[in-house]
Amino acid sequence: MNEQAEFPPGRPVLLRGGTVLPMDDRRQVLHDTDVLVLRDRIAAVGPDLAAPDGAVILDATGGIVMPGMIDTHRHMWQTAMRGYGADWTLTQYFVWYYLESGRLFRPEDIHAGNLLAALEAVDAGVTTVVDWSHGLRTVDHADAAVDALRSVPGRFVLAYGNIQQPPAEWTAAPEFRDFVNRRITGDDMLGFQLAFDVTGDPTFPEKPAFEVARDLGVPVTTHAGVWGATGDDGIRLMHDHGFMTDRTVYVHAASLSADSYHRIAATGGSISVSTESEQSAGQGYPPTWAIRSHGIPVSLSMDTSVWWSGDLFSAMRTTLGADRAREHHEAHAKGETVTHCSLRADQVVDWATRGGARTLGRDHELGSIEPGKKADLVLIKNDHSPVSFPLLNPYGHVAFQAQRGDVHTVLVDGRVVKHEHRLVGADLAAARREVEGTVEYLRSQLGEDGWARGMNPDVPETKILDNPYQYTDYRSGSTHSRAE
Repeated sequence: MNEQAEFPPGRPVLLRGGTVLPMDDRRQVLHDTDVLVLRDRIAAVGPDLAAPDGAVILDATGGIVMPGMIDTHRHMWQTAMRGYGADWTLTQYFVWYYLESGRLFRPEDIHAGNLLAALEAVDAGVTTVVDWSHGLRTVDHADAAVDALRSVPGRFVLAYGNIQQPPAEWTAAPEFRDFVNRRITGDDMLGFQLAFDVTGDPTFPEKPAFEVARDLGVPVTTHAGVWGATGDDGIRLMHDHGFMTDRTVYVHAASLSADSYHRIAATGGSISVSTESEQSAGQGYPPTWAIRSHGIPVSLSMDTSVWWSGDLFSAMRTTLGADRAREHHEAHAKGETVTHCSLRADQVVDWATRGGARTLGRDHELGSIEPGKKADLVLIKNDHSPVSFPLLNPYGHVAFQAQRGDVHTVLVDGRVVKHEHRLVGADLAAARREVEGTVEYLRSQLGEDGWARGMNPDVPETKILDNPYQYTDYRSGSTHSRAE
């Protein structure tokens, strides 16, 4: 069928007979329930709803209907280098992007990465993404980033950043203000933040950038608590100068003290946890186990596809695993046993949906399935997979069983953008050509040796410990002393 003709904007959509996770305060599970969408809004939720004339009726039987997921921190421009840095440490990432190769990216390369990342997000049921876009070394790069986001029917937030200049410089440039005036128009589908980090320098050189954010009335998102880069000093400076607000987003926050967590909690900020990143790159241990007692709001993010997967199913799964592993580890160190998990599956599903909406200040219209809210919805259903049944614990199924291949249908702003496991109206061939052009260009700039070195960092030598028990020949079952 012609899916674009089948799902024209404005046509009513009725998801019929699914297991609905409304993500309300009661953590309800609504069985055999319909969700009716009129234009860009959820019109009704309940059993046996009447279908309006001309409605598209989607069979959700055996599937899970949940709010669209929200990623609050993704470096979308890096997606054209998918998997390239799989074996990097954070140091190698900084060297490659910040000091050496990041400045090679042209506006068209930013466009290619953003386009692919945006398509990838919608495909995985991530209906809103914060593009932590710190590769915008010129406004031409910024225009390319926005052009790519505008070309995909998802909901995005451009978090404008530039790792090649101090934030006080690029935020003061006239061309930056001109860009904001031209491209950031208050459109419901494109939000805006400033993205920069606070080093902890006692002179607080980031202060002018915070003042620009305040003048523009936009939030700041910042990599805080990154081991060896940003820490408690940066939090203290932000707090002492009055720049910690309930709209500030602290990414990672994995190597901070209790004092910093107290300051974040007291000022109403939120933490974007990127567990795959924190586990692998070295920002610090994923912090949910530490911040839970502070009552700090949490959202989830995947960071960058140069390393990790671009979906929030992995984020939910790894966050549960890391949190529970740390809880067991701390208990075992004290000779105790954990008998009940503190972090539950429904909580990480909440963080992946309502948590992201809260972080963006949009929980009044995103992140849950309630009449009157925006129709950003995901149907998880895969009749061709044995993993789709039995569906016993829907929250546990989303957090531990489901994957991007199980995303059957996605609606953004009431518009069907994926159906029957395929994106609607997406030109993947064009996206592939763009990305291939970026890869070819970067490879030519680095040279074959440089390209290979960047992708295959040296492996540190591992010293094998002397083993005092190597006096037994376990293969033959005989035992003899070394003297023999």
